[in-house]
Amino acid sequence: MKYMNNILNWGVNLALTIFTFITLWFFCQVFLLASFRIPSDSMEPELTEGDFVAVWKPTLGARLFNLNATLRLEQTVIHRLPGCRRIRRGDVLVFNFPHPNGWDKIEMHILKYYIKRCIGLPGDTLSIRNGRFRINGVSEPLGNLDSQDRIGRTLSGEFADGIYKAFPFDSIIGWNIRDFGPLYIPKAGDRIKMDRTNYALYRKLIAYEQKTEIEYKDSIVFLNYKPIQEYRFQKNYYFMAGDKGMNSQDSRYWGLLPEEYIVGKATFIWKSVDPYTGKFRWNRFMKKIE
Repeated sequence: MKYMNNILNWGVNLALTIFTFITLWFFCQVFLLASFRIPSDSMEPELTEGDFVAVWKPTLGARLFNLNATLRLEQTVIHRLPGCRRIRRGDVLVFNFPHPNGWDKIEMHILKYYIKRCIGLPGDTLSIRNGRFRINGVSEPLGNLDSQDRIGRTLSGEFADGIYKAFPFDSIIGWNIRDFGPLYIPKAGDRIKMDRTNYALYRKLIAYEQKTEIEYKDSIVFLNYKPIQEYRFQKNYYFMAGDKGMNSQDSRYWGLLPEEYIVGKATFIWKSVDPYTGKFRWNRFMKKIE
């Protein structure tokens, strides 16, 4: 009998230990840390393919949403807990890619993540001049200057197919990755006049916020088939860019990132494996991401 009690106590303790471990792991995944593997060279030289980065969620605040709905590819309401601080220019962020099914519509796919550097914040006016990012009223350099200068030195005819032309891919606006903007990055509460240019720049954001149709017809913008002269934004947005500007699918091409799609700030590399040799790269182990 004593032997059976010992077996039973051992089994109960083991079950409690496993349950506690799973609970702590789930808590950390939801509220504190997540891991993201770098799949490409778009963030070189800071991050390279085969790096595994730790993503710190409390910076902006952890997100709560219906996981089952997102796994069914349904759009769901995202709630964010209070964070430690606001996102800053230069932060390297992991986020859900806002265009998993095409660049014409903002949607969230829980299993599709990107990692880029934040260049523009809500309320900023961003431009690209001769390849370099510029923010009105900000004098410090933004992003990887070597990559931007390379773009500035490259003639338009020397870019590979699909690289030169940029968001919003409008023949009249005519932006490209050497000469872009000015583009105002909306913050919650901002009001903008709805003309042809702003329709081209913000129609995806408005359709995403309102979950309805928006169109431009006879010099008038129609939201849910009703004419509007201005629009008040409900959410904050960000401009994201890869450090390797000649090979990065980022805001220069697909536009602005909704704040609620941000998972967290990439803080350090906890593991790095050469994708071709399988060897562990000790020189990158525990490297701080800057």
